[in-house]
Amino acid sequence: MSEATTTGLAVISGASGGLGEPYADQLARRGHDLLLVGRRQDRLDTLAARVAKETGVNAEVLVADLTVESDLRALEERLRTDQRIEVLVNNAGVGGLTPLVKADLAEVTTLLQLNVTALTRLTGAVLGSLVERGTGTIINPSSALAVNLLPSGSAYSGTKSYVLTFTQGLHQEVAGTGVRVQAVMFGAVRTAIWDGSWVPLSSLPEEIVMEPAEAVEAALAGLDAGELVTVPSLPDVADWDAFEAARLKLAENVSRRHAAERFAVAGRG
Repeated sequence: MSEATTTGLAVISGASGGLGEPYADQLARRGHDLLLVGRRQDRLDTLAARVAKETGVNAEVLVADLTVESDLRALEERLRTDQRIEVLVNNAGVGGLTPLVKADLAEVTTLLQLNVTALTRLTGAVLGSLVERGTGTIINPSSALAVNLLPSGSAYSGTKSYVLTFTQGLHQEVAGTGVRVQAVMFGAVRTAIWDGSWVPLSSLPEEIVMEPAEAVEAALAGLDAGELVTVPSLPDVADWDAFEAARLKLAENVSRRHAAERFAVAGRG
């Protein structure tokens, strides 16, 4: 990936694991100072020190558990008030490929808190400042499972479908403001999010599992290309365009004055 000359602070939630490290590496190489947010102090400190040494950017650490209200509020306040922030990567999240009937519902609650509630609140916290300044980028990692549903992933797929449609709606909201948003529909990526899953990573064919650095590099290339939705493994973007066109065509008929004739419902007239 070519070096960029952008400046400003990039905030990466969930930076102590998963895709957080490659996002930190690649945004730092693009010239961004970093605020690395996560639960594990040791991993954050190690990542911050390495990235700062290798790239020369400033890398700050904020230890926070985004399922804890006080920690979430503290990060929201930083996002509202720090005028240096140019990029927010809502990377914090958990997996949950477990049939709902067998799931620990407390863990499902955590899934919803991180994948939906925290992402929405952090986006809302930074959005006003970005719109006021007329610049900035919000990156929301989604998943291929937002559209490729599995019997063991109803709750997880539901959260990632939310991320996708939330980002698409937000794109319309910020049109003309100078703020960019992107949803990234990652497929299977070799990260610890699979640990303890009903579907272990080792059960997947190697040919469908991408390395984290490559996945993030493709995601950022999609951002550079102006994509609202990036699917790093998709060979032909025309397939996504066709999917969207079908959705928009369907939308023309999802709300009408009368029920469709195929239901033979009384009361038409």
